[in-house]
Amino acid sequence: MIKTLLLPLAITANVAFAAPIDTWVDSVEKDVIEWRRHFHQHPELSNREFNTAKTIATELNKLGLDVQTGVAHTGVVAILDSGKSGPVVALRADIDGLPVTETSNLPFASKVTTDYNGAETGVMHACGHDTHIAMLLGTAKVLAANVDKLTGKVKFIFQPAEEGAPVGEEGGAELMVKEGVLRSPDVDVIFGLHIWSNLAVGTIDYREGGTLAAVDTFKILVRGKQAHGAYPWKSVDPIVTSAQIIMGLQTIVSRELELIEDAGVVTVGSIHGGVRSNIIPNEVEIIGTLRSLNPEMRDQIREAVTRKATTIAASMNATVEVIVPYGANYPVTYNKPELMREMLPGLQDLLGHENVVQAKAQTGAEDFSFYQEQVPGLFLGVGGKPLNVKASDAPAHHTPEFFVDEAAMPTGIKALVGLTMDYMAKH
Repeated sequence: MIKTLLLPLAITANVAFAAPIDTWVDSVEKDVIEWRRHFHQHPELSNREFNTAKTIATELNKLGLDVQTGVAHTGVVAILDSGKSGPVVALRADIDGLPVTETSNLPFASKVTTDYNGAETGVMHACGHDTHIAMLLGTAKVLAANVDKLTGKVKFIFQPAEEGAPVGEEGGAELMVKEGVLRSPDVDVIFGLHIWSNLAVGTIDYREGGTLAAVDTFKILVRGKQAHGAYPWKSVDPIVTSAQIIMGLQTIVSRELELIEDAGVVTVGSIHGGVRSNIIPNEVEIIGTLRSLNPEMRDQIREAVTRKATTIAASMNATVEVIVPYGANYPVTYNKPELMREMLPGLQDLLGHENVVQAKAQTGAEDFSFYQEQVPGLFLGVGGKPLNVKASDAPAHHTPEFFVDEAAMPTGIKALVGLTMDYMAKH
């Protein structure tokens, strides 16, 4: 109670504090919509967000912030210093688009095209990163205008390459952490949002613990002995061995994981071997993805893939090389339960209890998890579905029809402003 008297900005203890936040967010909504439409119309792929970064830096410089560019290739980081002692709160938005050709009828639809892996394709913000940029810029503008009400510092992180760096390049949150984005000043807590096309406008969703899955790409090379297809007894057949391995991998989830605790996924997405119908090849390549929602399960799945592939191959007189991870490798997006419980009442007071809903875990992945490995953090969802659209009818992420309602963005800004001020008041 003494803390409440000393720190009246704690929105958990002062529901009326929602009123000025509403007013502050209303004052920047026009700018936020303009920013969103600009970024939507001019998307850029991962590690190539040159003009996106330039626009972001220009807007942050207008606010008088300390701005750094060129972080992890094209990332932008800005510091808002209250001049008072207190925590360092980081807020993150991702900024890259996808190689998707937009088919919407929006007046600001993307017409950008590019060469991607040797094929011409459109470029589109088909996962809502344009709204993420706009919401974080709007948050920066609100907090900069009310810096006298803050303590400590706010670090705004505009991150490239969340969708994955091009082959042969580093990028994304992992590289930003490697380059020191959570240091100088050292970050105490980090908050991030993702807009969801199938969650109703005006709502925020949350989950304690694992909210998005760890991802590990794997590769298995099955080596046998080549022979004529008419004389299979002279071979060690890597194709038949691979078939046995693939079926064996499917028993990891169904027979080894305690699924009442958390979900897991083992998917084989690619298998290559042989060149002719009547030649049994020497080698087959299997590539797939693993998904898990807690570190222990992640270790269990990795071990099981290696064990099953090795023992099944041995039973067929073949050998295997198992590479886990192979390529993409993200940790679990993990909302620290103590932090979630601390910040949840403030969000509920600010947005209304009915508008802060508990989410189910998802087996998609997010590289925000690299920040959460280093500092406590929360990753929340923002509803972007128009109220007159059924969730089942909402266009999916990463599709040409993807759509979110711009009415979603004020809710996201309120959440980021509220989380920042509430955390500062409590720490």
